[in-house]
Formats: sequence, C-alpha cells, structure tokens
Amino acid sequence: LKKREDLEDDFLNCTPEDLLRFDDYNHDGYLTLQELYTAFQVVQLILPEEQNVSITTVTVGLSTVLTCAIHGPLRPPIIWKRNGIVLNFLDLEDINDFGEDDSLYITKVTTIHMGNYTCHAYGYEELYQTHILQVNVPPVIRVYPESQAQEPGISASLKCHAEGIPNPKMSWLKNGMAIAPKLSKQLLFLANGSELHISSVRYEDTGAYTCIAKNEVGVDEDISSLFIEDSARKTLANILWREEGLSVGNMFYVFSEDGITIIQPTDCEIQRHIKPNEKVFTSYADICPSLEGEAVQSCLWASAVNVRDKYIYVTQPKWNRIMILDIQTQKIIQSLGVDPLPVKLHYDKSHDQIWILSWGDMKKSHPTLQVIPEASTGENQQIICTHLNGMDDYFIPPTNLIINHIRFGFIFNKSKAAVHKIDLETMAYIKTISFGNYSCLPQAMAYTHLGGYFFVQCKANTSMPRIPQLIIDSVTDSVIGPNDDISGTPYISPDGRYLVSADEESRRIRVQAITVQGEIKLIYDLQTTMCISHLTFQSSFTEANQYYIYASSHLQADVLFVELSTGKMDLLKNLKDPIKSKDWPWNSYNRIIQDSGLFGQYLITPAKNSLFIINGRQNTLRCEVSGIKKGNTVVWVGDV
Repeated sequence: LKKREDLEDDFLNCTPEDLLRFDDYNHDGYLTLQELYTAFQVVQLILPEEQNVSITTVTVGLSTVLTCAIHGPLRPPIIWKRNGIVLNFLDLEDINDFGEDDSLYITKVTTIHMGNYTCHAYGYEELYQTHILQVNVPPVIRVYPESQAQEPGISASLKCHAEGIPNPKMSWLKNGMAIAPKLSKQLLFLANGSELHISSVRYEDTGAYTCIAKNEVGVDEDISSLFIEDSARKTLANILWREEGLSVGNMFYVFSEDGITIIQPTDCEIQRHIKPNEKVFTSYADICPSLEGEAVQSCLWASAVNVRDKYIYVTQPKWNRIMILDIQTQKIIQSLGVDPLPVKLHYDKSHDQIWILSWGDMKKSHPTLQVIPEASTGENQQIICTHLNGMDDYFIPPTNLIINHIRFGFIFNKSKAAVHKIDLETMAYIKTISFGNYSCLPQAMAYTHLGGYFFVQCKANTSMPRIPQLIIDSVTDSVIGPNDDISGTPYISPDGRYLVSADEESRRIRVQAITVQGEIKLIYDLQTTMCISHLTFQSSFTEANQYYIYASSHLQADVLFVELSTGKMDLLKNLKDPIKSKDWPWNSYNRIIQDSGLFGQYLITPAKNSLFIINGRQNTLRCEVSGIKKGNTVVWVGDV
C-alpha cells in the first residue's frame, strides 16, 4: 500500500491499474518490460558490436548512402559528424539530404569526401557508429614522349605515368600485341612497368607502344610511337619534329639580372640569351629599361608562371609590370602595366587566368589582387581588379591528373588569425575561417584532394615557440584542429599522397602519408642540418607512384635528397652559397629548386652568381652554369 501511495504521488494519480488500462498493448493483463519502457518513454538504443565500424567503397562521381545502424524504441533523430563537425545543420552542396530514415546522402562523391563519418542519436553521443568512406578513382594516364625518332643502336625509353585509387597496374602492347620482356634481352621494364627501356634499338622496334593502366574500377591507355631510321634516311617530318621540339621545349627558362637564359639541361647548353636591352616585340622598348644612376643595365624579376607551354608571364616589380614571353618565338611580345610592386603570380589552369598579388610598396601597405583572364591567348590582355583587399598572400590549390578543376582559393594576411575563402570564377569573397581559438597567424598553405584537407603553417602572435599546423576540412570549411605537433612549411606531393613539412627552426623534415581512406599518418621524422628554403618532388625512377624530395637551404651550399619510400637521406654538397635573404625580399624562398615536370629527370637551383643542374635519375650534380646572377626565378617548359 505504501508503494502504491508513493507511485500515486510521483505520477500524479497514475495508478498501476491505469498502466494496465493504457499501456498493455497486447491486452494480456500483464505489463512486459518493453511496455513499461514505452509507458515511461525510456529510450533504448542498440548498436550490434559487429557494426561499430562500417566501411563503404564508392566510385568517384556516383552517389552513396550511409545508414546509421543505431536503432531502438523511441530513438531520437540521428546526428551525423565528419571530423567532429556536425553535418545536419550545415547547408552543404553535396551532403544536404538526411532522408526520412536519417541516412546520410552524398549526391556526387569526390575524393574530398573520403574519410571518417560518425552517427549517434541526439543526446546520446556515447553510443556512436563510425563509417569509413573510401573513394575509388579510375586510372588517368600520360605517356612520354608521344612520338620519338631514334637511330639504330641507340637506347630508347618510353615512359608511362598513371594515377588512380587503388594504384593502377601497368602493362604494354606493341602494335596491339602484349610485350614479354623475358623473351628479349633488349627490353626492360623499370619502375613497376611505368618505363619501357630498349637498350639498343633496331628497325623492327618501330611501332606504336600502348601503355595500359588498370585498377578495379576502370582502365585507361595511351600510345607512344617509336620510329627507327638512320641519319641518311631521316624523313623531313622527323627532322622538323626533332629541331622544333628541341629548340624551344624541354628547357629551363631562367630570369636573372642579365636577362633571360634558356638552358637545355641534358647537355647543359645555353640555347639562347635574351639580354636586358633587347626590345619588347610590340613596343620596341627595352625589356629591362636602365634606371638613372645605374652603371649597368640590369633586370629585376620576382615571379613567373608557365601558361600551357605557350607563354611565360613574369613580374618586374621595379617597373610595376608583367612581361609576356612567347615560347615558340622566344621573344617578349607584350608588357602589361599592373598595380605597384607585383610580386606573386599563379596560373589558375581551371579558369585559364593568372592571379597577380601586388604589395603597393615594400611595406605591403596597399596590397591588391588582379586577374588576367584568357591567359593562354597571350594577346591583347586585359587586367581585372578583384576588389579583394587586406591580404598579403593567397593560395590556390594546384590541379593534377585526377583533379582538373579547382573552384575555390584563399587569401590571408600573415599578421591576422584567419583565412578568407574566395570563388575563383566570380572572384568574390565567400566566407572567413577564423583561427582565433588557436592563436595561429597563417604563413603558408598546402592542399590534398584525398580527404579535402588544407594544411596551414602557423606563427604565434606572441613570443611562443613553434606552434603546430592547423587542418581545415574543405567539406565543412571548418578547422578540425592541429596537425598533431607538426610545424613548418607544408608541401604536398603531386598525387596528394604525401605531406612533407619543413621546419626551419628545428631543421626537421616530417613526412606524413595520406591514405586512400583519408587518414593522415606520420611515417618519417627526419633531423637534418639544413634551414630549408624550398622543396620540390621528383618522380621515382625505380618505383611507380613514388617520389624523391629535393630541398635547398637558406644558408648552406648543399641540397638535401630524401627517398620517400625508405626515408633514406643524402646531401649534394658544395653547390656554392645562395642569394642572401635580404637580397631576395619577394618571398622566403631565397634559393628555389625547380623540377622538370612529370617525366623530367633534371632539377635546377641557383647560387648567388651561377646555376646548378642536378641529374635526379642518378642523384648527382650534372653541371654548373656560371655567370648568371640572382637567377632565382625559373620556369620549366616541357614539350611544345
């Protein structure tokens, strides 16, 4: 009776008879435990142990549905998170429909969507399910060269590069028939089949060689043609092919105090020297006008970009202008006046436009961003003012074989704790991502399409020691936290699979792998003796889908080499002293190192008064080109 009175007090005159009357759903005269839970709205949530983690694999471009396995009576609505950020209340372009069953719908999957998602019932975060989304990508292939002519007895190489997820396997056909290297001592497959080497070519080696790349979601192929003809029988077409191809393409274009030097790295030959007093083709003005008080006419360059192997655009900050070099004729064809002190160019291949950062003055007090549209036409160029201001740097992700369109970039001020997202097509500001909670002043950025992560180098706004990089998730435009304790300048490999961070203060290089499930894993922590100025990636000659890194120093005369597959380090020594940082105010890269593209084997790095060419295939110094001062603006031009 006492218990009955207590129940009546607690439940406002609700009696056990009332429970039997209203909550005995099967009318058997008894209340089951489930009926009692329902009566008092007790939530029961169930997640089978074998469903704690669910892996979903989908091909890029398709749609997918992630369904939460948490169930039970009176289950509250499901909340979805990615990298700790709630998705349900964000107006996302591709993740915008959670359905009646609270499933997560991704309408058009790309590689940025790969990674971890979690779901839980609202108010019950302690019980959650993890979904790992893996995105497969069909192979995309490139061959080099498309065509070549060789004399009998000479060796020939046909190269093939393929990217995809999972990594594609490569095979070769000759005139439609499979090649079996075991049947010939002359034929050799290198780097997991990505290079076909013929040691001594014969007439019968003439043919169309097809490289085929295949993975579980697709196949791609391309043809490299080989012609064998002796010098007496060379066709006019082959003579023209060789002369035109070698005269302007596969060269380093070096911009120095003494004009423009065009260097063919294979033989270390200077193919052409454009002097400061040569004329602009359209105006007959000097390329580098002499200034009052200057004893010697000299040039001053800051930044240059290659536009589709047709034109090079290069800044002249002293004259507030950009010069356009026609690669085919090797002449400066136009001079464009821009805002004062243009210091940085980026070619946005997706929209065929060049972004120009000008400082206004050496104190960076009036920075502006301008854009040159239709850059690949090279003629009658116009300048567009963007009305974006307050920045002193910007970042636009590069394209690669898999990602050929970039929609957004970032502008930032290195003394303010935020970055600002911009639309590259409309040139409009979109939103601000604040770093105030992390006391991070952004210094540099890098991006991988695997998981869609931006990595931001941070500087503290106090006398704090180094602070770690921050990671931005491009799906949600949210900061998801620090990149462990990793600091320094971030560099991403061309395929997006490696993040290399060079910390100038500690002289450490840390290498992280970005997996095909969007995980970021530390694989090497390398202590060096160098203050890294600049770093670039060189495709491996022994393994497909692998890289070496080459790094130059702010102070030392050495170049660092690291093999990413093993972590093995080496030094190329005594490459003379770099340009002093105070003599290179345009950026922090007072000694750049420039590679020679996807299939190239040469790299170039300037010293104060000369250039050094490195053979990346042999990891040796190829040669020194003397008499070139401050040649720290370099562009590689491939096949033209």
